Amino acid sequence: MKKTTAVSTGTAGLVLCLLIPALMIQGCKGTAEGQNAAGAPPQKLPVITIQPAQARVTTVYSSTLEGVVNVEVRPQVSGSLLKIYVDEGALVRAGQPLFFIDDRVYRQQLNTALGTLHNAEANMESARINVTKTETLVQNKVSSNINLETAKAAFAAAKAVVEQAQAAVENARINIGYCTITAPVSGYIGRIPFKLGSLVSPTGTTPLTLLSDTHNVNAYFSMGERDFVNFEKQHPGNNTAQMLDHVPAVSLQLPDGSLYAEKGKITAVEGQFDKGTGSITLRATFPNNKSILRSGNTGKILIDQQFDNVLLLPIASTMEIQDKIYAFTVDNGNKVKQVPLQSSGKTGTDYIITGGLQPGARVVSQGFERLQNGMTITPEPAK
Repeated sequence: MKKTTAVSTGTAGLVLCLLIPALMIQGCKGTAEGQNAAGAPPQKLPVITIQPAQARVTTVYSSTLEGVVNVEVRPQVSGSLLKIYVDEGALVRAGQPLFFIDDRVYRQQLNTALGTLHNAEANMESARINVTKTETLVQNKVSSNINLETAKAAFAAAKAVVEQAQAAVENARINIGYCTITAPVSGYIGRIPFKLGSLVSPTGTTPLTLLSDTHNVNAYFSMGERDFVNFEKQHPGNNTAQMLDHVPAVSLQLPDGSLYAEKGKITAVEGQFDKGTGSITLRATFPNNKSILRSGNTGKILIDQQFDNVLLLPIASTMEIQDKIYAFTVDNGNKVKQVPLQSSGKTGTDYIITGGLQPGARVVSQGFERLQNGMTITPEPAK
């Protein structure tokens, strides 16, 4: 009998030990549903009320810079490169000599053309004399009118030959002029891939150099379809030109993070969206009187946009879970609820809320780390 009693007592103890953790788990589960712990007073937490406000948003776009004029300097005649008057990176003025091509062949062509011209002029003079002589003979009725007409035709042909010879001379002189290559615009010399003695030709694929006129610099950047629609709404107009007239000045952030001293103006918008990227290219022009900017530079365009009647929520009053934004709202019974939010961007230390909150909503601004849905709090005005 004692042995049986001992076994029964052990079984009862085992059942009790299994029931206690189960009761504890059930109790924890009830608390996890959001109810405050038994007897615990509601937490005092700061709460803010969301109201529509104005916001200024700075949007950043990567850009590449180009001179207002980028000219490929190419030879107009073939020949050996005898002189290079400038160095890479030099600032030159329009009309300044840059390169010189051996012109001896073209001077010889000029001499040949001049000889042909002189011979043609002599023939024309002979034909003119023959016309004068034939006219006298016709007047004296020694020769017929047919001979006179023939003499005049010969003179006209000789005159045409002279004009052809004059064109050949002028063409030879033009070729000699092409041997000295000058700067078509003022700007900076790019890389010069050719050296003295190199054979250059108008049909070559590589230009002698690239000349950039950088007294003004264009910054090209792309804007997504959604951003561009908002951009057009911010600056309405009957056409693109009118829209751009109302766009305020934009800023340029240099690669070192500093802002360029001069403001720029958006001056052009591409005619259509790129089907591959879904973006459209815009052009902003910046003055460059101090020649700080160069073609090929990169930077970031900063565009300020004003938004009216938007909901702003401090970033510090939100939490991010798996790339989604959440906040705890407070209902009329002071119970909290975690809600997902949609945002169109940031302005300063705030999110611009486009979904998840309505005007007048109350949001826990701090101390929400241990909150759970359904908990009751004591709201206090946020500082």
